[in-house]
Amino acid sequence: MFNKKRHLPSITALQCFEAVTRHLSFTRAAEELNLTQSAVSKQVAQLEELLQHLLFRRVRRRLQLTPAGDLYLLEVRKILTQVEMSTHTLRSYGGETEVLRVSTPSTFGARWLVPRLKGWRLRHPHIHLDLCNEQQGDDLLQGRSDLAFYFGQGSRPGTECLKLFGEELVAVCAPSSLPASPFTDPTQLTDLVLLQNASRPQAWHDWFESQGYRTDHSYHGPRFDTFYMCIRAAQVGCGVALLPRFLVEEELADGKLVIAWQHLMTSRDAYYLAYPEHSAGVPKVRDFVSWIMGQINEVHSL
Repeated sequence: MFNKKRHLPSITALQCFEAVTRHLSFTRAAEELNLTQSAVSKQVAQLEELLQHLLFRRVRRRLQLTPAGDLYLLEVRKILTQVEMSTHTLRSYGGETEVLRVSTPSTFGARWLVPRLKGWRLRHPHIHLDLCNEQQGDDLLQGRSDLAFYFGQGSRPGTECLKLFGEELVAVCAPSSLPASPFTDPTQLTDLVLLQNASRPQAWHDWFESQGYRTDHSYHGPRFDTFYMCIRAAQVGCGVALLPRFLVEEELADGKLVIAWQHLMTSRDAYYLAYPEHSAGVPKVRDFVSWIMGQINEVHSL
């Protein structure tokens, strides 16, 4: 039943609504949920009463979602999916297992973090890592993540931020993209198409400026959400990408990418690992921080 004070519908009501949207039939939805047709109809009616909007209308004896129903369906599916995932998560872990939620930029996570997690499970069998790349500024303080890797400045209110390393940006492209005659100045790269990264809109402008050059085309070119998409676009010959060198060492070593102009620009920002101040003494957080800093120290000692 509904808690009208907080406007919370029951999970059953949401399940009935979602099933009806797929079948556009109360009868078939009832068969799927092992309920009576009247029970499903009643749940949807109660939901409409709570929302004060019709979710379905009948057109020529057929059910159709209303605009309000269509909008609500998007949210309901998110809720049901999250409840199902949370249930599976709890069922899959033993009583002594702890979950450590870590958020990371997607390309950084795939290229740098994941290779450095080898051996983690053997050393910490009771700490299950959940990695995600959907980052919001308040993830840590809202409890959606226990730790977060990020690129930026080392200051976030309410958190401890540990600097990992900086980066150098390098212009790379497919070998076949380079002209026969070598470039004589970096602005000629604009002839290859500058691949833009949505999270670094100023990058090309700063790269040219750091060499004493300016071009009207530093902001022109197709825009990509992630570095990984920029890497792939450069690899297949779409243009030249400005990328952190550590993310493309493999492609440079294999010859899949080449440096288009020999200039490295050191970024003003750096990569950090952050966690809430109040979590500093939590064993699972402490263990992960120790693991990551050990990986950093191992690289620096080589």
